[in-house]
Amino acid sequence: MKTTIIAALIGSATAFAPAETGRATTAVSETKADLEVLAKKLNPVIGFYDPLNLAEAEFWGQSNEATIGFLRHAEIKHGRIAMFAFVGYIVHANGIKFPWAMQMDGTPFPDANGNPPALWDSISDDAKWQIFSLIAFLEFWSELSTPNHVHYMRGGKPGDYPDFVSGPEGIPHPVPFNFYDPFRFSKNMSEEKKESRLRAEINNGRAAMLGIFGFLSAQCAEGSVPLLTGVVPPYDGEPMAPFVTNYLGSAW
Repeated sequence: MKTTIIAALIGSATAFAPAETGRATTAVSETKADLEVLAKKLNPVIGFYDPLNLAEAEFWGQSNEATIGFLRHAEIKHGRIAMFAFVGYIVHANGIKFPWAMQMDGTPFPDANGNPPALWDSISDDAKWQIFSLIAFLEFWSELSTPNHVHYMRGGKPGDYPDFVSGPEGIPHPVPFNFYDPFRFSKNMSEEKKESRLRAEINNGRAAMLGIFGFLSAQCAEGSVPLLTGVVPPYDGEPMAPFVTNYLGSAW
């Protein structure tokens, strides 16, 4: 998790060329049949694979369509973070960092000899809390449901991130760029092209999720990923702990 967080905010995932489908104009209520069609487009060899029957579930007393919206959005979002993490991991493993100071006191960006999880451990808690605060705000904003943005469990498009709105009903200062297409390069892109790029994003996100956990597994359990043996350095810390210090005490 710690590698995912730091890489998601510092690394770059442009190599994966992720793309959304644009703003929702009509309600989207997908069913299991829609997922089966999408699965064939994403991977014609494997097709639809749902051993836990999640596509038929109704989480928290919600409808099946709302549950599918939740699952679709969760996969797209986690895939995007994994793409950031995967590329960010490679960047940090090669010692690439900003040349200026990381903190106001002149503390430089850490290196940790090409060990990304250890690099995260070396960052101060104050800096981590700033990162977590930004993540919390982005999560809060992503869950908004407004007249211009329908929630993904209420017919909105899974993966669609709401624009940053300024004014009385939004952020109290101008925000020049949005998450999706900040420079509006794809404003004239056809719907068919957008759908094709979204499918590519989903597949790349799935690959990145396997990739980042492959890196972490190889570091924490020697030999667990034979192809990475001797490629990534070992790590004896706790990759899922956000802080080196256990502030909450033992779980047992």
